[in-house]
Amino acid sequence: MGPASPAAAPADASVGAFSDDAPWLVQPDRMSWRAGVDTLRARSRAEVPRLLATKAVPPGLRIATVGARLAVAIGGWYWLDRPKGASASRSGLSRRLRRAFERLGPTYIKLGQIISSGEGIFPTELVSEFRLLRDRVPPEPFDVVRRTVEDDLGRSLESVFRRFDREPLAAASIAQVHSARLHSGEEVVVKVQRPRVSALVRRDLAAMSRIAPLLVGRIPVTALANPPALVEVFAETIAEELDFRLEAQNMLDVAHVLATTGSTALVVPRPHPQMVTKRVLVMERLNGFSWDDVTGMHAAGIDTSAVVRAGMVSFMEGAMLFGVFHGDLHGGNLMVQADGRVALLDYGITGRLEESRRLAFLRLLIGGSVRDVRMQVEALCALGALPPDTDIAAVIADLGLDKPPIDPMQMTPDQLTAEIRDLTKALLSYGARLPKEIMLFVKNLLFLDGAMATLAPDVDLLAEVAFLAQHFSDHHGDRLARDVGIAAGTVEFDMAELREVMGIPAETETITYRDVKERRELIRRRMEERKARKTGDRGRVGLLRRSAR
Repeated sequence: MGPASPAAAPADASVGAFSDDAPWLVQPDRMSWRAGVDTLRARSRAEVPRLLATKAVPPGLRIATVGARLAVAIGGWYWLDRPKGASASRSGLSRRLRRAFERLGPTYIKLGQIISSGEGIFPTELVSEFRLLRDRVPPEPFDVVRRTVEDDLGRSLESVFRRFDREPLAAASIAQVHSARLHSGEEVVVKVQRPRVSALVRRDLAAMSRIAPLLVGRIPVTALANPPALVEVFAETIAEELDFRLEAQNMLDVAHVLATTGSTALVVPRPHPQMVTKRVLVMERLNGFSWDDVTGMHAAGIDTSAVVRAGMVSFMEGAMLFGVFHGDLHGGNLMVQADGRVALLDYGITGRLEESRRLAFLRLLIGGSVRDVRMQVEALCALGALPPDTDIAAVIADLGLDKPPIDPMQMTPDQLTAEIRDLTKALLSYGARLPKEIMLFVKNLLFLDGAMATLAPDVDLLAEVAFLAQHFSDHHGDRLARDVGIAAGTVEFDMAELREVMGIPAETETITYRDVKERRELIRRRMEERKARKTGDRGRVGLLRRSAR
């Protein structure tokens, strides 16, 4: 079975995409915690430059501690791992950085967790190693949790909850989550912020902003998300995450987008009408299969390929039409319910595009569909990925964006390496950076792409792309054309062009995720073999030189 429509929609179905069995109804105007939430969000965003500003009196001890931890990690890599070859070098550096982040505490663990869901943006070794940070955060003692909840709700724990489990369901860097039951009988989860984490984050961001520029070009795992840019994106992300009232509003906003587009494939937990504060968030408890429990889902008759398709459609509709989307899709934030609908959890990180930036983002995507390179580069400037005074024509010429796409399978390892190196250098020379919204969007797309490997490895990707194109043309074509400023019907899906971009021969009728994965693996092996040969050549040259002496 695929995602099902609710049999009997709850009374708040027009407000948001929520579960059928409402523990309470969402009535935004009656939620007292929403008072001034827009002002809180604006204040949070305005704080980011101050968090990153160079202080007259820097946190010297923290900078020294962070610098020492990173120096030990990078030094160990440089002397012990780097000489062993490319793969061992990246693995060793990733392992040493992960250990350093663990020792540096909650802020760095949170940064590592964000990196861990950036497969495709960051090297595979770094992503795999940093995933270990997701479940290595010790929980706060229960007395600390009790004190935080009682202080923020202004009542004793026993007067609010009939049951409050002492052991958390999960413990993360910023907060931990406990299962509980209200006296009125509703099963809930309670998210409780760690004490002092707000002050720790501010202190650590000040240290990060001092150290990050010193790492540029010194560690081979950051690519375009160079350390200063990564710290800036992290600051923008974590500043809002420290106020749970903003997270609860994110829940309502994403739920409203899903309801407005008529999506019944995803559901959002309802935040409690009253019990939401800066440090405590009480919400409806949802249950389902874990994201990787494919066997259980299939046994329940759930069409897992339909689950992935529905998730892709809903995610892209939110970003393209409303500029609002869940910003941290990963397996821990998704559960599949028995009816095939996906329960979407944890809204601390949410992508939000102001209208002008949403339109620029839309031009970026549409420009790719119609192969209008100038539209795409102009959109990147409007989004802040390139400086506003960038010479568009020069970028197009320098990067060869006006040339036909090249199939990497037809390139030698040396050619592919040179292409990547030249592209990276050219982009950095133009001051390219990775804006928060683009990073979150790409990260989510890559997660959904990877989900195909688990949930739908044999689905025809060409057919899926054609479905998505037809869906957006049928349901949103006129609006998208109007938003971008082109004539309706101008954007048409061209299968031949897609084949050319992906390097798929015209005679190939279908291509599955398994096929794509094999292509990627072949390219990776060829690159690794080239690096191994170069490392061996350098070793032989060094030996000959020492022998000559």
